[in-house]
Amino acid sequence: MKRVTAIAEGKRRKRRVNIYLDDRFAFSLEAELAAKEGIKVGQELSEGDIEALTGVELAQRCREAALRYLDYRPRSQAELKQRLARRGFDEETVAAVIASLQEQGMVDDLAFARFWADNRQAFSPRSRWLVRRELRQKGVAEEVMERALANIDDEAGAYQAALAKAHSLPTGDYEVFRRRLGDYLKRRGFGYGVIKNTLTKVWEEVKE
Repeated sequence: MKRVTAIAEGKRRKRRVNIYLDDRFAFSLEAELAAKEGIKVGQELSEGDIEALTGVELAQRCREAALRYLDYRPRSQAELKQRLARRGFDEETVAAVIASLQEQGMVDDLAFARFWADNRQAFSPRSRWLVRRELRQKGVAEEVMERALANIDDEAGAYQAALAKAHSLPTGDYEVFRRRLGDYLKRRGFGYGVIKNTLTKVWEEVKE
């Protein structure tokens, strides 16, 4: 057993306290956690107590880091796992935190994939193939992608993207217009047939 001989406020982070055991610095905790657990000078802690406290503290810091990352936009499970690993959290702690967030509906790969697909279609239309590739890079499982991409219509997406781009292209020469707009649609992953149909349709509209 070791005795708590001092509890000092952290110098850099006021929300943390440094715990001294037998007159030697042992570990630091969030001040709120230390208060919640009733840590006080004179208290004796076993190795098991210390391990439990530091484990709770680590999980809490990991969860806070995850929530900050999720605050910007939804994330896939794989994205979150990689981010937390880069922050130095161990695999077991990361797995436990992600599992907890999944139970609360805060990490959901299907919801993330649908968000990603809908966002792409609304603001930067691209083909189902390209959105699939993006989701695969983010670690989303194939069966999840299938469900999320079920409603993507390449013809509609190509038309939306082409119409927005066409207004910035010169329309005096069809061949130049066709080449530049066609290349633009290729970069967004659309296939030859879809591009051909879209170019014909959009050209008829813009030349009028």
